[in-house]
Amino acid sequence: MSQFAINLLFVGASFALYIGIAIWARAGSTKDFYVAGGGVHPVTNGMATAADWMSAASFISMAGLLASGGYANSTFLMGWTGGYVILAMLLAPYLRKFGKFTVPDFIGDRFYSNTARLVAVICLVVASITYVIGQMTGAGVAFSRFLEVSNTWGIWIAAFIVFLYAVFGGMKGITYTQVAQYIVLIIAYTIPAVFISLELTGNPIPGLGLFSTHSESGVPLLAKLDDVINALGFRDYTADVDNKLNMVLFTLSLMVGTAGLPHVIIRFFTVPKVADARWSAGWALVFIALLYLTAPAVGSMARLNLMTTVYPEMAGQVESYEDAATNPILYEDRPEWVRTWEETGLITYTDKNDDGRIQVYNDANEEFAETAEERGWAGSELVVNNDILVLANPEIANLPSWVIGLIAAGGIAAALSTAAGLLLAISSAISHDLIKTMINPKITEKGEMLAARISMAGAILLATYLGLNPPGFAAQTVALAFGIAGASLFPVLMMGIFSKRVNNKGAVAGMLTGLGTTLLYIFTYLGWFFIPGTEMLANTPDNWILGISPLSFGAVGAIFNFAVAFAVSSATEEPPQEIQDLVESVRYPKGAGIATGH
Repeated sequence: MSQFAINLLFVGASFALYIGIAIWARAGSTKDFYVAGGGVHPVTNGMATAADWMSAASFISMAGLLASGGYANSTFLMGWTGGYVILAMLLAPYLRKFGKFTVPDFIGDRFYSNTARLVAVICLVVASITYVIGQMTGAGVAFSRFLEVSNTWGIWIAAFIVFLYAVFGGMKGITYTQVAQYIVLIIAYTIPAVFISLELTGNPIPGLGLFSTHSESGVPLLAKLDDVINALGFRDYTADVDNKLNMVLFTLSLMVGTAGLPHVIIRFFTVPKVADARWSAGWALVFIALLYLTAPAVGSMARLNLMTTVYPEMAGQVESYEDAATNPILYEDRPEWVRTWEETGLITYTDKNDDGRIQVYNDANEEFAETAEERGWAGSELVVNNDILVLANPEIANLPSWVIGLIAAGGIAAALSTAAGLLLAISSAISHDLIKTMINPKITEKGEMLAARISMAGAILLATYLGLNPPGFAAQTVALAFGIAGASLFPVLMMGIFSKRVNNKGAVAGMLTGLGTTLLYIFTYLGWFFIPGTEMLANTPDNWILGISPLSFGAVGAIFNFAVAFAVSSATEEPPQEIQDLVESVRYPKGAGIATGH
């Protein structure tokens, strides 16, 4: 059986499973559509939450970023994991006690203002649409390789599959689909990692293999990786970062963004009790850890495999890595996996010095320029998209065909699971918070369901269109979404729970300030609404204010949000006494009933 047929079998079987679950669990009421009936078991919800949260950025792109940036990109791991702890400890049980369907529902009622509700809807939609762009980007990468279609067609296929099971199933269908998707993605991620760890270190546990001895050369794996990339002008894989401020802000931006993610927050409304919300948060952290403890090993091993593919003599123990670096592989002798990925356009080769060989090195390193010139190199010739490294890992390591098919299904599952959760958050905000609560309170349940499905379909089309021209790699695009959510929604949620003094005027002013400043900073460097060619400044460290990357600005936006909200609230009247009493009651998350909203 050909590799394409195997890929088709695995991916097709997973699609049939997802659509079958959606039909079985089709939402018959708005309660089913928004919160899966409110009766999901904590373990089930924990697994679904893990799938909802571990997107294409986690599965496909994060290890690629770790592979290319080493320790400097460990901020993704620290920020996302730390943020989930904040969400589980400081937000989830209290929001569950409040008992509403959506994040704008909480904000609108807590700040006794439809204006606050409307601004929250806008913040939610902007953050979620940006996040979905990253999922569509990742899905396009996976589809283009494994179904042998163009990246554009891959994105449209992903949109169609999400449409089928998310629009009809709602939260009920999405919950049980995400359980299946988690099982698929975690198996797909860990099995190749185990094989590769065994191959490189002899240790079957990737996290331990990362700190084990490289079998072929007899030196520690990370030391081996440093030696290999140093010989090619790259800094140590384990090197510290120069801009500590940007690293701290980026980590903080991911943390507050994680805690403000509306599609994860609404998952805690699907369980029966507040205690179940706590337990499901704990289970989700366990399920997330299975992948996140493996990701650093996957990234490191992928980088080493890639470098030793281009420079085969570096794989064994050599006295001089510099000598091994002068004998890269002939282009005509490139392995089959390179040829396959070249067809997708995600690997490109340009023979800049016309020697018929592949040179990969850090041509941006001025100190290495003289060495490169001595070797007759005219620039790095192989461009590898960061998003492919996890998906290509089984082929790089010559693993069995069925493993490649499995990781194809896993990568696609990761993208689709998060996309579905985000689209549900968008549709519920529009149909429930905007139409039902503000525009037409007398709308029937059937009419509200129709509005939810239409708004979800519209969101899918918009995200797909934007996903065709994303502002960065999947993980970079997702980081922007985290910054937007962290700057706009996280502060108002925290103040809504822990401050009785913040009023409706402060909340609205804070959200608008956080969202406005963050979007202005992002659009300045990445183009207005991410449209190519509309950026006002080049996205380079020289142009960043105080060296703060657009990916890191969400933390600054959150600080502005807090400051403005408290300042405006202090200068205006106190919230009504019944609102202060409500805040007091929410702080003691006991005895909450079912989620309400009608």
